[in-house]
Amino acid sequence: MLSLAFLIYALSFSSAARGAAPTPPKSDFEGTCKRIAATISHASEVFFPPSTEYTVDNTHAFSSNSAASACSVEPGSTRDIGTILRIIGSTRTPFAVKSGGHASNPGFSSTTGIQISMARFRNITINSNAGTVEVGPGLTWDELYTALDSTGIIVIGGRNPGVGVAGLLLGAGYSYKSSQFGLGIDNIVAIEVVLPNGTLTTVTSEDEDLWFALRGGMNNFGIVTKFTLKSFPQGQVWAGTLVYGPDQLDAFNQAFSKIAQNNDTKVALVGELAYASGAVSPAVIVFYDAPTPPAGLFDDLLAIPTVSNNVSTRSFADFVLSTSSINPPPSLRGLYSGIPVIQYTHAILDALENQTLFWGNKLTPLDANVSVNAGLEPFSSGLFSHGSGSAFPPDRSHALLPGLFEYVWSSASFDKTMAHSLRESTDAVRAAALAEGQNVSDAAPYINYALFDTPVELLYGENLPRLRAIKKEVDPEDVMGLAGGFKV
Repeated sequence: MLSLAFLIYALSFSSAARGAAPTPPKSDFEGTCKRIAATISHASEVFFPPSTEYTVDNTHAFSSNSAASACSVEPGSTRDIGTILRIIGSTRTPFAVKSGGHASNPGFSSTTGIQISMARFRNITINSNAGTVEVGPGLTWDELYTALDSTGIIVIGGRNPGVGVAGLLLGAGYSYKSSQFGLGIDNIVAIEVVLPNGTLTTVTSEDEDLWFALRGGMNNFGIVTKFTLKSFPQGQVWAGTLVYGPDQLDAFNQAFSKIAQNNDTKVALVGELAYASGAVSPAVIVFYDAPTPPAGLFDDLLAIPTVSNNVSTRSFADFVLSTSSINPPPSLRGLYSGIPVIQYTHAILDALENQTLFWGNKLTPLDANVSVNAGLEPFSSGLFSHGSGSAFPPDRSHALLPGLFEYVWSSASFDKTMAHSLRESTDAVRAAALAEGQNVSDAAPYINYALFDTPVELLYGENLPRLRAIKKEVDPEDVMGLAGGFKV
């Protein structure tokens, strides 16, 4: 689905970032596929084009992060994953691992080599006595929430429908309940992982180095086959989406910045500034973790006239599913760029508005399907205080709020233009934050929002030397370096 020019660009970047040994020519990839097919058990399968399974396994949230792999593999056992990794390592064949396929960066969960889909790892096991839920990485968060909907419990996980369990957690993971309980990684009890040498192990807090590395270390240390997560009681929530016209932008900015500063950890907001027809329109997902919020808490937002309003008291799963329309169709191309800030002040909201308007005006004449959006995601100041040291965030002394720009378009000929524009808009907002005294010069963007060329030195800071030492010990042959992503 990628144009040749963009595919060459993406692969050349990935190879430079990985520093991996030379890979075999693409003509040899099919031979690796056949070797895997001849070696794995009947629990697993290898698929080739044009099968339906192959197509599904290679489909991602954006067409710009979908590639025509030589084959796709759906492992059905941990033993087979070990076999697959050993074959991939011995043949030096590029590969990718897909959970939900929601990453926007080219080559991060897609490949022209071996596409591994975790679709068969969909177990959900509730342990009421231990207060945990065992979860397979082939699930998406909305699927998991739906399965838990009648149980009266919940786990700390993703917000958007379609986001995979593994990708979110390996990148740290923000939740609607993160102000109360921390990041997704702060609520993991154990991680079952197949290491790069093909051996299976379960990692807990007693395994100091791998416990540190896997929580936020992305796909650098093996393939995760199960997460054991803390569970929490869950009743109905008061939540939904408010959409406003462009004439309400000033009122929205005032109300949003006010509510974003509140100290009630049961509150969650996801704001959006969306460009359309020469103007910026605001919207916000509001969430309160109870059937009814305290009187007056959301009055400023509710008082603004809306284009649509579906806020109600409902189940957690029903609420999350109600936001599915925020995902663009997978036929379009897209990228994210993370915007770390410490506080959503009026100056930051003005900068986000100005960049959305400027780049919307500049880019929409190029492509009929261009959309330029800014995401605003406030959390409590104690966000990072709920967990122990982990690969990400590199600094837990104060909260960083994980906003982003999302650009969507249709023509591959504008890929480089869109990436450049994202860098420019992100830099402008960071400059606005610095100008008002927010110390974000070296602030790490949320890894799952970071643009593909973000330096790993920025993402991991002082944690990087330790991560590299762990990587060298766990993966001396750099098998995981054959996969794309942010490589330590």
